[in-house]
Amino acid sequence: MPRSSRPSTSYTSASTSYGTGASTIARVESQQVICAVAESRGVAPTVGLAFVNVDTGEAVLCQINDSQTYVRTIHKLKVYGPSEILIVATASSPKSKLFSIIEENLEDICSKITLLDRRYWADSTGYEYIQSLAFKEDIEAIKISVQGNYYSICCIAAALKYIELVLNLQFSYHSLRMRYEPSEGSMMIDVSTIYSLELVQNLQNPKSDHCLFGLLNETLTAMGARLLRNNILQPLTDPDVLKTRYLAVEELTTKEEMFFATRAALKNSLDADRILTALIVKPAKPSLQTTEQAINKVIMLKQFVLSVNPVFEALTGARSSMLNNIRELCAPENISPIQDLIDEVINEDTTYAKQPLELRNQRTYAVKSGINGLLDVARTTYKEATEDAYQHCTELGQENDIQLDLKYENARQFYMKIPSTELDGRELPAVFTNVIRRKNNIECQTLELMKRNQKAINVSHQEVVLMSDQAVDSLIEAVRGHMSVLFKVCEAVGLLDMIAAFSQLVTVNDYTRPHLTDTLAIQAARHPIKEKIMPNKFVPNDVYATQQTRFQIITGSNMSGKSTYIRTVALMSIMAQIGSFVPASYASFPILHQMFARLGMDDNIETNVSTFAAEMREIAFILRNIDRRSMAIVDELGRGTSTRDGLAIALAIAEALVSSKALVWFATHFKDLAVIMHERAGVQNLHLTAEMETEQSMTMLYKIAQGPVQESHYGLTIARVVPLPPGLVDHAAAIAHKLERHILRKKENPKAVFKEKRRKLVLNLKEHLVQAQNGTLKGEVLTAWLKGLQREFVNRMTALEAEAARISPKMDDGDETMDEWSEGSGQQRLGTSASQPSVMSISSRMTSTESESTIRAMSELSTVRAVSDNER
Repeated sequence: MPRSSRPSTSYTSASTSYGTGASTIARVESQQVICAVAESRGVAPTVGLAFVNVDTGEAVLCQINDSQTYVRTIHKLKVYGPSEILIVATASSPKSKLFSIIEENLEDICSKITLLDRRYWADSTGYEYIQSLAFKEDIEAIKISVQGNYYSICCIAAALKYIELVLNLQFSYHSLRMRYEPSEGSMMIDVSTIYSLELVQNLQNPKSDHCLFGLLNETLTAMGARLLRNNILQPLTDPDVLKTRYLAVEELTTKEEMFFATRAALKNSLDADRILTALIVKPAKPSLQTTEQAINKVIMLKQFVLSVNPVFEALTGARSSMLNNIRELCAPENISPIQDLIDEVINEDTTYAKQPLELRNQRTYAVKSGINGLLDVARTTYKEATEDAYQHCTELGQENDIQLDLKYENARQFYMKIPSTELDGRELPAVFTNVIRRKNNIECQTLELMKRNQKAINVSHQEVVLMSDQAVDSLIEAVRGHMSVLFKVCEAVGLLDMIAAFSQLVTVNDYTRPHLTDTLAIQAARHPIKEKIMPNKFVPNDVYATQQTRFQIITGSNMSGKSTYIRTVALMSIMAQIGSFVPASYASFPILHQMFARLGMDDNIETNVSTFAAEMREIAFILRNIDRRSMAIVDELGRGTSTRDGLAIALAIAEALVSSKALVWFATHFKDLAVIMHERAGVQNLHLTAEMETEQSMTMLYKIAQGPVQESHYGLTIARVVPLPPGLVDHAAAIAHKLERHILRKKENPKAVFKEKRRKLVLNLKEHLVQAQNGTLKGEVLTAWLKGLQREFVNRMTALEAEAARISPKMDDGDETMDEWSEGSGQQRLGTSASQPSVMSISSRMTSTESESTIRAMSELSTVRAVSDNER
């Protein structure tokens, strides 16, 4: 990082305390992430954010046009989980709305707020940092991306200045991965939904892997795991990128040799993100410890570089564009220059070790002989001192007739271990000191060994490290010139690891490739997490939703599987939008830009009121933000208050959700809600089936079926099974029958019901015709399909007319009868006369070349009739 004169005055103000709760969005690992936040002044706030991950050497800039509740800003903060949030000092007195909202969410973010003086938020400084720290080949692209995004530039200036002045860390020139992240490039999932759907953490047991991340995390590298987590929390909305991922997963799945070679190559990859970041960050005060760490990182870098070529070889013959791009990044011409630099300085047989003594020895002999004569002398001294320690241990064992093993750890350095059985009741000789008795052995030292540790071994090792410093420092400086390539290789390996993890899931599970269409259609859908828990017991279900069935009301008894069904749809949609295959026999999904979930909480008499209040707050948030590109799943809305109020609230909210044109699955116990909403355009009633063999037994089938659940007093059956006292249940049954008779006495308006049913039927016909027009059916296949569609439509319309005649025989035939379906006043109803140009008569005569124009004409006719019905 370029040096600048340190300000003479204080640059930070008071900071708030750390949040004490565990984050609702569990992190893969502890990371030091500094975030700066700044906002505009105005009714529609614009918020700039910059995240600098000190551990992985990555900087992300973004600017969001947010709402008054700052939902997208809070979502970003919780996804990235910064350890410290920087806010301009003037926002605290008085507190701005954004400042207050961030404070309210500190516990979930597990962060703290630090106030930074206004002078450090200069956009000119931000541009200077971009110019000096970003990879040279990325500078112009970043400048174009941030053009006009004033607040994000101010934020990157503040974040990097804070890292330089407070953390005393300096990034090398052109060594920082910078990118601008547009807010519209990913699906927005609010924190409540992330929590409810158990995307990254199980609700009952945070350590359990029974969550979506735990299911999908078959990754073998830390880079892959981090990328997977970020993708789950921010699924992609670009269909082209998703299709390239599907192709890559499919290729790895079908090419067994490539798949196993790729997985084997990935097993040897270290966490290159952290290795490279340690090499680009210059310590403020060089010391023996920083030199040791530098040598360790160089050894780790050597191992990572060696692991890249097997990845390149594993992808030989790849056909998908994504796998080919990864292979090109891992090509020898990209890695060889770095490998050559390392080989000039580091011994070829040096490898990274985890055991303390082995790592110390690798560090000691890392630099090649001949580079520094004094270094070679110091290594000889270290070798002799170490051999003396082993000789001392051998002599002690012989003198005392005890088996001694010389061990090493960083704190005590060399010490001796004696099996407990060696003493055989004897006292430990007095020469041994610092005795620690374990279960099966005794650990100890001698004064002579302690002296050797301090004077000979430790001093000689320090000399080796310090004399290695110059050679290692020169190597690191040379490697820094290749950081851009190394980071891109690192990202490629992480992406490949995630794709290979998806392929691993496909090989061990019956998953299918999703298709991206305008229709959500899933055959034999399975809940991905529950299927893992109960692999042989899970019952699959079909799912189908279009604009004419966009609001699906799910009814059923307790424990029938309503919640599991709607969660399945949401989880599979997220899986499809990160590039994963899904648990089904067929699946197609529309691209979603927002996901909402309002799921039932565990009943608790002490928190019942607050539960209902939280439920209403979440629904209010959904209603403010939902649109036709969204999906929402709602479970048991309104159960936290009285039945009448709950039904009224649920109905009002259901109407609003239908009007939003979003895809909604609405699970409820309110049967009246299903009845009232049934004729509303866009609404479909479904239920989870159950068999009641007797009044005392019920079998859950867990299968979805058309229509609302039929009143069968399943609650009373469950009450008998518990069992409640028989007299109490009998009295409840009598009350239920009285209520049923009361409801049956209520009459509906038959004319309005008939009109809504007919309008819905016509709109469904139009939708099928539009789908046929945009589909791939041609010729005789299309003709046969049109004939089938005609038969179904005529049968349903005829049945509807007959039903209307039975209910209201005096309905005016000239007002709301089926004759209005005909285009002219002289035409008769569709399918009732040979002179009517019906779908059947048209399709039987047309040729394959006429099919498309016929569909278009019929679609337009359906639209006219639907609009006409609506106007009347």
